[in-house]
Amino acid sequence: MNLQNDLANLLNIPYWMSSTNIIHNIVGIIIYIIVISIAFSIFGYMVGWLERKLIARAQYRHGPTYVGMWGLLQNMADLIKLLSKEDVIPENADRMLFAASLPLLLALSIFIVLLLPYSPGLQAANLGFGLLIVFTIISFMPLLLFTAAFSSGNKFADISAQRSVLILLSYELPILLVVVSVAALSGSYNLAGIVASQSSSHYFALLLPIGLVVFFIAMLAEFERPPFDLREADSELIAGWLTDVSAPYYALALFLDYARMFLGSIIISILFFGGWLGPSILPPFAWIIIKALIISVFIIIVRATTFRMRIDRVLRFGWVWLIPLSLLNLIITYIVIIPFVK
Repeated sequence: MNLQNDLANLLNIPYWMSSTNIIHNIVGIIIYIIVISIAFSIFGYMVGWLERKLIARAQYRHGPTYVGMWGLLQNMADLIKLLSKEDVIPENADRMLFAASLPLLLALSIFIVLLLPYSPGLQAANLGFGLLIVFTIISFMPLLLFTAAFSSGNKFADISAQRSVLILLSYELPILLVVVSVAALSGSYNLAGIVASQSSSHYFALLLPIGLVVFFIAMLAEFERPPFDLREADSELIAGWLTDVSAPYYALALFLDYARMFLGSIIISILFFGGWLGPSILPPFAWIIIKALIISVFIIIVRATTFRMRIDRVLRFGWVWLIPLSLLNLIITYIVIIPFVK
């Protein structure tokens, strides 16, 4: 070990690039990905069950009941059924683009998971401009959905793809304006630095309530959550971009739906609710999961209590309301809040 490090110093090779440390880093990253992926999957599974139960309660019905205690195994039964069926690609589809779009979306989601901090020492890559990198990747997600829809060769999916681009153009700017206000208030684009700049007495949710509301609504639109789920408007487009997909592909799409909800909840908890900060009675990792779970419940409540908006009203809402509100939030941040806090 010492001989290898001395050789690395002699050859002017950084310590982490020596063969032993590269292996250690690779093994550590693999273990980290496995652990986070397991937590990621458990969270998505439980939130999926919780969503079905809460919506059933709101609509005065039972929801999952018979498979397992309280219906906990119903999602597992559905998953096994979907994965056991044949994977078919439509005849008119561009096979390569159609087959690669959702796996690429899953890969981007996993990459974002690696960039997010879950506790002071639990982050795969602590990047100085991590906030900008995360939202750059998020902005590519609707484009991959556009690719999946456009390449399917179905006219309903084609219209769904066009809606994806329209929603992206309408709601990307409010998100970025709110992100700029958060970075200005914290003085950093580093995600761990944003958490460290908050405390229980001044979460950014208390200082930037307008920004929180705008960001929450825009994230619902970015991640295709109701009432902005116009890419899958069953009354107009059947299932939108999922019209011609087979069962395994549909199972992956459902998993990605909850994966994106998990990402949105974690990001909101980091930017506005102090991330892992909380009383010492629980470990830091537990606090960020609890906050993300509470935010996910609010996302589910929005789905259960709102109706799907028309596409023209969705676009008008983004341009006429969210962009002016995000600009107002940015002005208040620079003129009022930053001088007061600093």
